[in-house]
Amino acid sequence: MLKSRVITAVALLLLLLLFMFILSDQWWAGLVVIMVVQGVLEWAKLSKMSISMTYLYGALTLLIMSAMLWFDGNHSDVEQLIPHLLVYTVAALFWLIVVPTWMIAGWKVESPLVMGVAGWAVLIPTGLAMLDLHGREPQELSVSGTGPLVLLFLMGLVWVADIGAYFAGRRYGKNKLAPSISPGKTWEGVAGGMLGVSVYVLLVWSISPYSGNPAILPVLLMAAWWWVGLAVIGDLFESAIKRQAGVKDSGALLPGHGGLLDRIDALTPTLPLAALVILMQQLA
Repeated sequence: MLKSRVITAVALLLLLLLFMFILSDQWWAGLVVIMVVQGVLEWAKLSKMSISMTYLYGALTLLIMSAMLWFDGNHSDVEQLIPHLLVYTVAALFWLIVVPTWMIAGWKVESPLVMGVAGWAVLIPTGLAMLDLHGREPQELSVSGTGPLVLLFLMGLVWVADIGAYFAGRRYGKNKLAPSISPGKTWEGVAGGMLGVSVYVLLVWSISPYSGNPAILPVLLMAAWWWVGLAVIGDLFESAIKRQAGVKDSGALLPGHGGLLDRIDALTPTLPLAALVILMQQLA
């Protein structure tokens, strides 16, 4: 199992790097749209939508993503700012208020319509954030705070946290984090994830243009620890939805990993909130 997980992860990373840094922006946008549509199809399965409703849900999602790309392609960055902020604000309210309440109360949502709206709240802001944080050109860290390196760094935080949590949980895990939702997750795993991202941030900071400014390091570490917390919420929420659906994985697309949702669940709360912070800084 671990071997297949590693092989799949390496293949996905190489594919991601190809689309992020080598191919044109259009290719990246196309990949993001495919990921969002695949994500909602898996979400539809977890929501127990009928086949016809699943096709309709996927088609509407494709239409929404295409409309977003058209809007961005025909409006300036300034004109895009407010609509994008609204999307990210909705995502922030969803992840910081609705999702914790959902999990604490143990809601069992059986309405496909409600689940469909929740799926859009999870996946559409994530897709938009992947486009916004990637930026228009493969530049290095820019004044606007976007670019492929920025997106890769943010996604790397989630991957490192996941790896740290996986190995720390397997080796030291005793105290369950949320046994009624995901029995395999432990507080020791969370600690391992936080340790992993701390080392990751230190390494990236040491080779970045900001290495001469030690005052920024505590801020980066605090942000990274909050990042781990958000990633855990995303992971637990998808686990809750899978438990409600009575399945172990969201799909079988990725050998050793399950479905696409199983791989991007921690990105769904983190990337939109990162994009929200960056866009708000541009308004300031």
